[in-house]
Amino acid sequence: MISSPYDKYRQSSVQTATPAQLLLMMYDGAIKFVRGGLEGLKDSNYQNANTFLNKAQTIVSELIVTLDYSFEVSKGLAAMYEYINYLLVQANVKKEPGPAEEALGYLVELRETWSQAAKMSAVVGSDIANG
Repeated sequence: MISSPYDKYRQSSVQTATPAQLLLMMYDGAIKFVRGGLEGLKDSNYQNANTFLNKAQTIVSELIVTLDYSFEVSKGLAAMYEYINYLLVQANVKKEPGPAEEALGYLVELRETWSQAAKMSAVVGSDIANG
């Protein structure tokens, strides 16, 4: 059962989001968790680093399994996501921020790309609807 108003809002946001908005939410979550993992690594709080990096990996894994392979770009994205997961594992195992920072860079760049694509798609959809 959902208890807090924030949790209710969050659930409603997810349930009413477009696929593009959901994708951006997933990227936002992964980015937030990688940053949390980096904080843990820098503070030598390896338990927090592990928790956050594992959460980021879970999101990246979800990005992989939800790809639509009928589009050619999905194969490249799958390879990129696999590499990002590899970097997160390396950061976690070696307790080094470098690989997580590299993964963060890719996630931020991908999020920006998808954000721009969603905006362009909305403009095209609006133009078509308005004739």
